[in-house]
Amino acid sequence: MTIPTLTAQDGTTIPAIGFGTYRLRGEEGADTVARAIDAGYRLIDSASSYENEGAVGAAVRRSGVAREDVLVTSKLPGRHHAHDDAVRTVEESVLRTGLDHLDLYLVHWPNPRVGRFVEAYEALVECRDRGLVRHVGVSNFLPEHLDAVIAATGVTPVVNQVELHPYFPQPLQRAADAERGVVTEAWSPIGRANDLLRDPVVAQVAAAHDVSPVQAILRWHVQLGVVPLPKASSPERQRENLDVFSFELTTHEMNALTGLARADGRTNDQDPAVYEEL
Repeated sequence: MTIPTLTAQDGTTIPAIGFGTYRLRGEEGADTVARAIDAGYRLIDSASSYENEGAVGAAVRRSGVAREDVLVTSKLPGRHHAHDDAVRTVEESVLRTGLDHLDLYLVHWPNPRVGRFVEAYEALVECRDRGLVRHVGVSNFLPEHLDAVIAATGVTPVVNQVELHPYFPQPLQRAADAERGVVTEAWSPIGRANDLLRDPVVAQVAAAHDVSPVQAILRWHVQLGVVPLPKASSPERQRENLDVFSFELTTHEMNALTGLARADGRTNDQDPAVYEEL
């Protein structure tokens, strides 16, 4: 399966869909991620806080896919935003994976009350220049956070990974990312499997294309130009989630799904303006 790509402002190409690895740990996690890579996923998302970088690295080595064809992502936790802590954390991430570098490394949350996210991002740029990581980005950054790190370093994040799904479509954040040439990635793209999957509008759109509700939602992301990062353990579900390029939603269907937006659309009240993730 050939997966389309999106291009960031610096020319970096990102697969149009990736694979989330939260809670996939140990040998079982490594086998699950390896199956996903063999199924066709080329963007693998991890984080230091997920405690599974070793499993992800093992999966890359176990898969039948060349290392240079897989983009491995990890993220810097808030407790390590101080420059030297950040550098050591990136070094540890690379060592844990057993790979010679990571492809994407993100500041996981801005933690604005602490106010050291610029320092953390500067450390990631330094790690990029050392060859530890190929590209740097951010996660859960509001437009003002993006502008702060760009102004401080002159380096625009390749991606900004945010909560995004039909109950929380984030039009202003998507527009801000696009204006700066930043690719938007979506964590919890199906709303953490909440009642979104049982929503009558989602069901109607899915039935019209003879696909699952998850596939309909993931296709919505793709057509928005957002990179969803679904997680699935079974080979069948992994392949199903990846099979979203053989159909296209109509403008009416896209608008109907976007129209599901709720004022309280966040799944866990994690507003980056105030939320602190250590």
